[in-house]
Amino acid sequence: MPEYWDIYDKDRRKTGRIQERGKPPASPEDYHLVVEIWLRNSKGEVLLTKRHPAKHYGGLWECTGGSVLAGEESLAAAMREVKEEIGVDLTAGNPGILLASLSIRREGQYSAHYDVYLFERDIPLESLTFQPEEVVDAKWVNEETLRQMEEAGELAPFKAQPFAFFPY
Repeated sequence: MPEYWDIYDKDRRKTGRIQERGKPPASPEDYHLVVEIWLRNSKGEVLLTKRHPAKHYGGLWECTGGSVLAGEESLAAAMREVKEEIGVDLTAGNPGILLASLSIRREGQYSAHYDVYLFERDIPLESLTFQPEEVVDAKWVNEETLRQMEEAGELAPFKAQPFAFFPY
């Protein structure tokens, strides 16, 4: 079943148009909304998931994230993505914190407005249920390991920019 996105302008105003995922943008000025979700445990470690090898940037590590669907709110999309990709229900417990909102312009493809969320949760790795076509592994990492992975090129490159907004 195809996914549809609301289309936004550069100032994050909805245009009233929707677009099917995978179709080229109707205008070079089109943006869509994306969420990134950091899960941090009580040790200060963050959860990374490893992308399926068949996906773009396959085999690289990232935080959970994805596109906001047409008619969906940003926080609801964040919770949906975490439930879909790793089987964790974030509706109970402390609410997520919006860390940052930023925009990334990409020529020839959709530009995106990103909402970056933080949820504080202690989740055992063995309790995760991976969406097989998306995620193949997960691990908790501390700040030093996260930075080493970034320097070694082990993180999906489009996820590196929001690190400046992440409070370690």
